[in-house]
Amino acid sequence: MKLKWLWGNEWVRRCFTPLAGLCGAVSTISAADTNAPPAKAAPAPSPMTPEQMFEGGTNPYSNWLELGAGGLLRNGNPAQSQQRRQMPGTAYGGIEDLHFKGNLNTNTTITVDGRGLFDNNDYKLNVAIEREKVGYVRFGYREFRTWSNGDGGYYPPAAANYPLGGNALALDRGELFVEGGLTLEKKPKVTFKYTHTFRNGDEGSTSWGYAHPALGVTEGFSPTVYHIDEHADAFQLDVSHEIKATTLNAGVRFEMGHLNETLKVDQYPGEPVQNNFGDGQGTSYNLFNGHFSSETWLKKNVMLGTGFSYSHLEDTYAGSRAYSSELPGYDPAQNGFGYNALNGGARMNDYVLDLSLFTIPLKNFTIVPSLRVERQDWDADSSGIGTLSDYAPVAFATTGERGMLDVRERLDLRYNGLTNWVFYGRAELTEGEGDLKETGGMPQINGIGVPPLGPQTTETDDSRLFQKYTAGARWYPLRRVAIDASGYYKRDDYNYNNPTDVTANDITSVDRYPAYLVAQNFETYDASLRLTLRPWRNVNLVSRYEHQWSTVLTTPDAISTLPQVESSSLDSHILGQDVGWSPWSRLYLQAGFTYVLSKTTTPGADAPLAVTPTIPGVLPSQNDYWMLNFSSTFVLNDKTDLNLGYFYYRANNHYDNAAAGVLYGSDAQEHSLSASVVYRMRHNIRLILRYGYSHYDDVAFGGQRNYEAHVVSTSLQYRF
Repeated sequence: MKLKWLWGNEWVRRCFTPLAGLCGAVSTISAADTNAPPAKAAPAPSPMTPEQMFEGGTNPYSNWLELGAGGLLRNGNPAQSQQRRQMPGTAYGGIEDLHFKGNLNTNTTITVDGRGLFDNNDYKLNVAIEREKVGYVRFGYREFRTWSNGDGGYYPPAAANYPLGGNALALDRGELFVEGGLTLEKKPKVTFKYTHTFRNGDEGSTSWGYAHPALGVTEGFSPTVYHIDEHADAFQLDVSHEIKATTLNAGVRFEMGHLNETLKVDQYPGEPVQNNFGDGQGTSYNLFNGHFSSETWLKKNVMLGTGFSYSHLEDTYAGSRAYSSELPGYDPAQNGFGYNALNGGARMNDYVLDLSLFTIPLKNFTIVPSLRVERQDWDADSSGIGTLSDYAPVAFATTGERGMLDVRERLDLRYNGLTNWVFYGRAELTEGEGDLKETGGMPQINGIGVPPLGPQTTETDDSRLFQKYTAGARWYPLRRVAIDASGYYKRDDYNYNNPTDVTANDITSVDRYPAYLVAQNFETYDASLRLTLRPWRNVNLVSRYEHQWSTVLTTPDAISTLPQVESSSLDSHILGQDVGWSPWSRLYLQAGFTYVLSKTTTPGADAPLAVTPTIPGVLPSQNDYWMLNFSSTFVLNDKTDLNLGYFYYRANNHYDNAAAGVLYGSDAQEHSLSASVVYRMRHNIRLILRYGYSHYDDVAFGGQRNYEAHVVSTSLQYRF
C-alpha cells in the first residue's frame, strides 16, 4: 500500500521515471554483452503495389525505348482495308516510342521524346531544355500519314465499278516548330514560336463526276482524287505579366501560306466517249493577328475578364478547270463547263471584343455573364475565261463585298448548394446583321448556262437571331449511383431583304437565285440522360440515351407563289451501354454497345418521279447503325498478361434507287478480333506480341470493297 501510495505521488513519479529509464538502458547494454536473446529483426518491406509489380518493381524507370515492327496482310480490296485500318500495304518497323529525361546541371533538364516507323511515314522528335526560373527552348517535328480509298461508286444495273486499283491514296501531314520562352521571377513572361505546317499527297473525294442520263446512266461514279500540296509558316510572340491582382496577356501572330489543290476526275469511264478533267486552285495568303486580354480580381469573389483581337487577311488565287484529251474516244464536244486564266484576290478585316464577369454572389452559386462583339468586312474580285465544249471561250469578271456585325450575350449559372446535387444552365443570344453586294459571274456560252448577274449589282441585307438555352443537373441519390440529365433548345433565324435583284422570282423564271429566299429557320431540341451505377465494388455500369430532333423551314419570295416549306427534318436517337467487371484481381472485362437511329427527310421523298411513279426520286437519308465492342485483360502470372478484344459494326440503310438517281445509304458489316500478349522478360524489359483480324462486307458497292485483313506486330520495350 505504501509503495502504491508513493508511486501515486506525482513528485515521486517525476523523480523516479528518468531513473527507471536509465536503469532499463543499463540493463539492455548488459544483456547485449551476455547470452540474452538477440534484438527483434527489422520489419518486412511493404508489399509492392500492382503498378510496381507490373511496371518494374519499386525502382521507377522514368526513361524507355520501345522498338516495333508489323505488317498488314490483305485479301480483297486493298485500298479499303488500308483506309479502315489506317496502315500501309507493306511491312513497317522502327522506334515506336522513345522517352528520356535527364539533368544537364543542377537546375537544367533535357527531355527527348521520339518516334520513327519506316514505311508507315510516322515520325516524331521533341527536344526540350528547361532551366528553372529562367526559361526554356523547345524543338519539335511531327509527320504522319493517312490513307483513303479513291475508288468511284457502284452502278447496280450494269454491275459496273471502276476502282483506281492498288493501294490506298496517301496524304502526309506534318509540323515543325521552334519555341523559346523567358520565365524569370517577377518579370514579364515572353514566348516566341515559329511553326511550319504542311499537307502533301492524295485523298479520295466524295465527288464522282457527271452523270449521263441520256445513256441510261443516272450516276457519275468516276474515280475522283484530290491532289493536295499545302504549306504555311507562322511566327507568334506572346507576353504575359501579373501586376497585383491583374494578369495581362498580349501577342501578335503573322502567318503566310500557299494552298495548291487539284481535283482530278476520270470522266465517263467505260462509255464510248471518255475524257478527264482537272479542277486546279492555287491560293497564297498572308494573315496578321494582334490580341490582348486581361483578368482582374476586383474582389475575392468577382473577376473581370477582357479581350480584344484584330485580324487582317489578304489572299490571291488562280486556277483552271481543264479537260484532257489523253483517253481514247475523247470528243471535245462532250466537255462540260470549264474555265482558265482565273485570277483574283480577297481581303478581310475582323474585330472581336470579349467581356466577362465571374461572380460568386452566394456560397455555392456562380454567375458568369459575358458579351462578345464581332465585326467583319471583306471584299473579293476575280476574272477568267469560261469554256464549254468546242465553242468560243467567253471572258468573265466578278466582284463581291460583305459586311457582318454579331453581338452575343451569354449567361452561365452553376449551383451546388444542395447535398448530392449540382445544377447548371446557360442562356445564349446572338443578334446579327449584314449586307452583301455581288456583280458578274460565270458567263453563258453559245446561249447555254445560267446568265451572269451582269454589270448591275445585286444587294442583299440580312439579319440573324440565334438562341440557345441549356439546362442540366447531376444527382447522387446513393453512394454508388450518379444520374446526369441535360438538354438544350436552339433556334437560328435568318431573314433576307433584297433591295436590288437582277433575277425574276416569279413562277416563269428559270433562274431565281441569288435573291430567292426571304427567310430560313433552324430549330433543334436535344435531351440526354446518363446513369452511372456501381451495384458492387467490382462492377461499373454506364447507360446513355440522347434524342435530337431538328427542322428547317424555308420561305421563298412571295412573288414565286410558293408557300413556306419544311425543307428538311432530322430525327436521331442514340442509345449506349457500357459494362466493366473485375471478377478477380487478375481479370478485367469490359463491353460496350451503341445503337443509333437517325433519319433525315425532305419534301422530295414524297414526290415520286413522273416517269417512274413507283420509285421516289429523293430518298430519306437513313443513318442507322449499331456497334458492339468487348475487351478483356487477364494476368496469367506476374510476368504475362493476355488481352483479347472484339468489335462488330452493322449498318443497313441501302436502297437500290439506281433507276432514279444517285445511290445513298450504307449497307456494311465488319467483324474485328484482336489479341496481344505482354511478357515481362525482366523487371525493365517487356515484349509484346499482337494479332488482329478484320472481315468487311459492303453490299452497297456490290461487294467490290470487301476485304479480309490480318495485322501482325511486335514491340520490345526497355526501361532505364
